[in-house]
Amino acid sequence: MSQPMPPSYMAYDRTIVVFSPDGRLLQVEYAREMVKNGSTSLGVRTKDGVLLASMRSSPPLAVTESYRKTYEIDNHIGLVFSGSTADTRELVEMGRVRSQINMITYGEPISVSSLTTYICDRKHLVTQYAGVRPYGVGLLIGGVNDDGIRLFETEPSGTMIEWKAQAIGRGAVKARSVLQKGYKEGMDKEKALHLILSALKSAEKDATPETTEVLYVNKGSTTKLPTAEIKKSF
Repeated sequence: MSQPMPPSYMAYDRTIVVFSPDGRLLQVEYAREMVKNGSTSLGVRTKDGVLLASMRSSPPLAVTESYRKTYEIDNHIGLVFSGSTADTRELVEMGRVRSQINMITYGEPISVSSLTTYICDRKHLVTQYAGVRPYGVGLLIGGVNDDGIRLFETEPSGTMIEWKAQAIGRGAVKARSVLQKGYKEGMDKEKALHLILSALKSAEKDATPETTEVLYVNKGSTTKLPTAEIKKSF
């Protein structure tokens, strides 16, 4: 949790490259707050893949499908985000290009860990130069390759952590409590879907099947679950 900032510290948040006297990068902390204020996003590893879920919150009269919370990076990798939509879009495009470069160069799909490391390197890079700001977005990146089923979290500082199940965003504390109680190794897709939706509902009281977005990633394919399938487990 971010510590209160005394008035004398105001000079240390003017640029990203200056540490405060107690070793804090205040602009990175501000970016973390943006993630905490975003809608809750979750990821759960299953027996054969990864489920990624979040709640869309679009304004009245907006075309709901134009606002996305999950993205496909490659046939075997997807992500869900909390925080800045614009920052996410840029990182998604960078990840897609990197994935295709890997395929052209090495003749094989990029691994989930390599793709996540690349995105984290970019996030970390913008914390080291004046004139830029941290990315105000947290990502849960899931996928399946020869290394197995992987689920990673990236946060604004560029930190990369692997999880079996994780939640980020404004309802993360409540969602994690549900995940910790209900998660079991080797869960099938149906049980994992019920768990991830239960966690989402505990964190987002306004969540409905129509506003919930779920992406299922397994080896060689990413599938956005239809509302009808979500309703069965909601």
